Amino acid sequence: MEFALSTHLFHGERLTRTHLEAVRDAGFTDIEVFATRTHVDYSDERAVAALGDWLAGLGLAAGSMHAPIFASFTAGEWGRPYSNASPDRARRQEAVGETARALAACRALGSEYLVLHLGVPTEAPGAGSDNDRRAVQHSLEEIAELAAASGVRLALEVIPNPLSTPDALLDSLEGDLDLGQTGICLDVGHAHILGGAPEAVETLAGHILTTHVHDNRTVSDDHLVPFAGTIDWPATLTALWKVGYTGRLVFEVADHEGAGPVLERTVGARRRLQAILEGLSEPFDFQEP
Repeated sequence: MEFALSTHLFHGERLTRTHLEAVRDAGFTDIEVFATRTHVDYSDERAVAALGDWLAGLGLAAGSMHAPIFASFTAGEWGRPYSNASPDRARRQEAVGETARALAACRALGSEYLVLHLGVPTEAPGAGSDNDRRAVQHSLEEIAELAAASGVRLALEVIPNPLSTPDALLDSLEGDLDLGQTGICLDVGHAHILGGAPEAVETLAGHILTTHVHDNRTVSDDHLVPFAGTIDWPATLTALWKVGYTGRLVFEVADHEGAGPVLERTVGARRRLQAILEGLSEPFDFQEP
């Protein structure tokens, strides 16, 4: 399993080359770009091209992008939400349109995956009406077709809402919708809130394309550095190992105390997670009684 870092850590600021230098200096070679216009203007071809030049110059790759979920994020406040599960046709189409723009940016950056929310988290204002099952089915087929044309694979994220629990996402993948090569982004922190990360791994075995790695104490979606919450990391990594997952572990941590200190603690967590993975790869030594 390879480690990557989401630019979620710098989400409250316009992403610059200086941020990416810090990522490189921390020993990461792969990132996930969080597509919010106030952070990275994915709709601006020149801005995307500049980002691509920075990445190439620093020896970094953008293996994935997080699809837009809000119009903005400034001073710690989210702007207007985008919901591909809104029963309001105009709002639903707006969300699909923003996702299409993000897919174009993915193609330009050479990203393999676009991580997609279905609807909005339950705790978001107006979440009930924005998580309509019939509406999201219309959006999902349309977005899957756009993704296939872009050569990008969709990874549906486990998030706290009725459309995006592990069981609900499995139903979407194995149902009647034509979703092509769509798979799952296992958000470990969200799965922990929803009933357990190892359990989610078992439910979604064979469908996990990528991950989000962060911690919490099951009360709120805090995006803490791993080992700062209550997730059982040895059990979670063991579950991923057992189902044959060999993909990316993408840190999606939040800037709770300054990006620099959080990044430093993330590097420490990476070492601890790597030690667990190395232990899993060692052959078991059977001792005769």
